[in-house]
Amino acid sequence: MEISGVISAVVIGIVIGVLGRLAVPGRQRIGILWTIVVGVVAAFIGSGIAAAFGVADTKGVDWIEWLIQIGLAAIGVAALDRARGRH
Repeated sequence: MEISGVISAVVIGIVIGVLGRLAVPGRQRIGILWTIVVGVVAAFIGSGIAAAFGVADTKGVDWIEWLIQIGLAAIGVAALDRARGRH
């Protein structure tokens, strides 16, 4: 992966992480850095899932891929918040 691919993955991960965090109700006890990490991971995994189902490359905006990524980010934020809340 080239540096431009890494930079775009981080930028998309930030957006996905923030949208995933907004999808989770209530206050989350995780920092912005963890939100970004969850977003980047969700973006990569979501892209893989979308590619597996053949919906990664569509005409126009890839809404289905974005929804998968945001859903995974919301699950990741909620899971990390819950895990950190137990300590």
